[in-house]
Amino acid sequence: MDRETDSNAASPASAKGRRIGNELRAYWEALLAGRPMPARADIDPRGIDRALEFAFILERVAPGMGRFRLAGQHICDLMGMEVRGMPLTSLFAPEGRKQIADLTEAVFARPAIAEAQLVSEAGIGKPGLAGHLLMLPLTDDFGAVTRVLGCFVAEPLRNTGEAEDIHDAGRAPRRFTVTGARIKPLEMPPLSEPRPKPAGRDFRAAPQFEQPAPMPASSGFAESQTPYTPRPKSRAEHLAEMTPDERRAMFRVVRQEG
Repeated sequence: MDRETDSNAASPASAKGRRIGNELRAYWEALLAGRPMPARADIDPRGIDRALEFAFILERVAPGMGRFRLAGQHICDLMGMEVRGMPLTSLFAPEGRKQIADLTEAVFARPAIAEAQLVSEAGIGKPGLAGHLLMLPLTDDFGAVTRVLGCFVAEPLRNTGEAEDIHDAGRAPRRFTVTGARIKPLEMPPLSEPRPKPAGRDFRAAPQFEQPAPMPASSGFAESQTPYTPRPKSRAEHLAEMTPDERRAMFRVVRQEG
């Protein structure tokens, strides 16, 4: 179910942004193959040729923070520099960064699809811009949701509120605020399926088992010991263990008379 959060400010139309976003989302959905979301390895730039200028890949580096791994030329033109390695929030004014951090964390943590309508106020050499942001979750090589496929499209506005040439973004860098947002959580499979209960069996009473007769106490895995019977000693061994006095007492003195 979609959850929308809109500010009181009107959201300027961004027809180009919606069209690019729809193409990118259709490509993302074509890669699902029964999964809640595709993997980063599934993304082929040739499949998003018309959206490539506006597309990006984010990597999760902290809660609510994603940095650009890849970014199209349109995004670099808005900042006036290469944005690879920079956080997504660098495209936003300070007052809009908390909202973008919350959206980014929802995409990674729930996971979810997030869209936002954006505006950049006019200034000297800077026409007013209407922007559209789309973020689609991706899994990494380990199955964790740590990547995002998205697009960022900004269009200049006339006083009538209609978009002009998309490449006339004015003097860089441009900063945006959020005027409306939508989060759509993905339907994730349960972590484990409960095992069905076999029919015709009552598990309320545990089965009773006969207890084996107690065994004689023994020490660990020790086997029964055979009684030790010493070997009888020989006469020489007895004599060797006797004292001199004991040996003399055994001999009888015999006198021979001449």
